[in-house]
Order: sequence, then C-alpha cells, then structure tokens
Amino acid sequence: MMITWIGNHEEGLEAFERTAQRGFINGFITLNDEAFAKRSAGSRDYLDIADKYGIKVYPISTIKNDESYEIVKELAPDLMVVFGWSEILPERLLDLAKVGTVGTHAALLPHNRGSAPVNWAIIRGEEETGNTLMWLTKEVDSGTIIDQTAFPITLFDTCKTIYDKVAKSNAVMLDKLIDALIKGEKPLLDIKNETDESLLPRRRPKDGLVDWQQDAKKIYDFIRALTIPYPGAFTFLDGKKWLIWEAMVLPLKCSEAPGTILGQAYGFKDCGILTATKDYILCITMIEDEDGKRYSGSSLYELELKGVFGNE
Repeated sequence: MMITWIGNHEEGLEAFERTAQRGFINGFITLNDEAFAKRSAGSRDYLDIADKYGIKVYPISTIKNDESYEIVKELAPDLMVVFGWSEILPERLLDLAKVGTVGTHAALLPHNRGSAPVNWAIIRGEEETGNTLMWLTKEVDSGTIIDQTAFPITLFDTCKTIYDKVAKSNAVMLDKLIDALIKGEKPLLDIKNETDESLLPRRRPKDGLVDWQQDAKKIYDFIRALTIPYPGAFTFLDGKKWLIWEAMVLPLKCSEAPGTILGQAYGFKDCGILTATKDYILCITMIEDEDGKRYSGSSLYELELKGVFGNE
C-alpha cells in the first residue's frame, strides 16, 4: 500500500514516523518555509524523519493550487493521510487516492467541528475531548467516522498535553486502519457525523487578550489553552505587552479591581505575580516581555511589577 502524507502540525509526528518505519509512505507534502512561518505548532522534525527513511519531501504554499494537484497525481497513492493540516482539500485532490483520504480532528465529532478544537475545548471549560479518524470529504469535518479515542481534560492539562494525547491516538488509530485495509476491510463506527452546532471559529494571535473581568478559573483556562506552542494569552501594563505562559488559581476572595497587581508571591522554587480577577486571585508564574525575555522564579519576583493589567 502506497501512502502519500500531507502534514505540518506536530500532532502528526508520531503517526508519521510509525508509518514511515513500516515502509508505506511514498511522498511527504508539507508547507514551504514562508507558509510554515505563518502557522502555530508546526514542526520541522518531519523533515528529519523523511530523510531518515528516504521519503521525498514536497514543500508547497497551499494544497489548493495546481502544483499540489500534480504532485499527488504523480504519486498516485492508494491512501492519502492528512494529519495536522489547516486547509480543506479540494474534491479533485481527494479523488486521486484509490482507497480514499483520511484525516483526524482533535475532538469527538460531531461535537466541536471547525478550527482549534483543543484550544476551544479548554477555553470553554470542557472536561472531555478526544480524537476522531474519518474519511475526508469536501465539507469541514463531516466525513464518515472510522474510529474515535476519548480522553479527559484535567485541571492540569494545557493545549500541549492534550495534543500529546491526540498525537498518540493518531498513531494507534492509523495503524489499526492500515492493518484493516491490508486485509481488505474498511472499518466504520456507527456514529452519525451530523450536528446543529456552529463551526468553531479560527483563532488568531490577536484573540489572546486576557479579559480580567472574568473569574479566575476562566482566565486560567484561557492561559493554558493558548500557552506554548501557541502564541499565548497576553495583557498590557503601562502600555507594554506581556505574554502570560503559566498561572495558577488561588481560591481567595479579592475586593480589588480586576487586573490589579496585589503583590509578589515567593518561594525557594516558584514565585508569582498576584493579580485580582472578578472573584479570586490569579498567580502568574511565567511571563514574557516585548523583547521575548521570559521571567519565572526569582527573575519574576525581581521584576516587581506594579499597577493594573488591562487592554493596552
């Protein structure tokens, strides 16, 4: 079986290497340097894996142009795998794979169709998410479901830890599918991929502004949903922009105006900036300035930030 792989996001790395080890991949299509620079959570580790297993790499600017179509047509795959790709494939491209084209969506479809499902699930305070393997169609996240894996979202998860779970399930579900296809089987789950839910909107870096009028838990969820490797939640202090990478909630009532810096927490290991929210205190434990310098521990304490975080 010849598989042509289309991918960029790090969530597909484990599955890519496992499939490469099995000798099935006849070509890897990914973003060129210019397009790659505009995306979050992409990985160039794919290139090292491709080189290790002698897989030819095809850098492109978009999957929707004639160049990409001709590449796939020349590769003539039995199966096309699309993991971690932000564009919807044109129907004419989908038709080139003899068996079909599969992709995953980091949610339990039909719930949370659309963009950034992991980020949105955490922002919304959901307690469970998962990953869905499906046959791709020209419609967004609407293909027939092949397999699903569910996992909880704990208080201690971030976008990174959830995507680590997605990555592992990608590899497991794809392995199962390939084994079934080799046997002449085409597995499907008895789940109708239909919903009245609206598509999740795309998230951009500018959408990361912290609303200090929210309660501490919602702000905490917002920060952990957008932390590394994503662009991050941010706020302003005296006209300067600060990225907030890590925080914790202190369930202590606070009467100060939301966004007010209450003081510095310190310890022999961790330090934090105590900040008022709508209800409790949020303790910021890692922050980054406009020059890209990150502060945590004693360096965060020594910043001695004062004032009120706000919109600008």
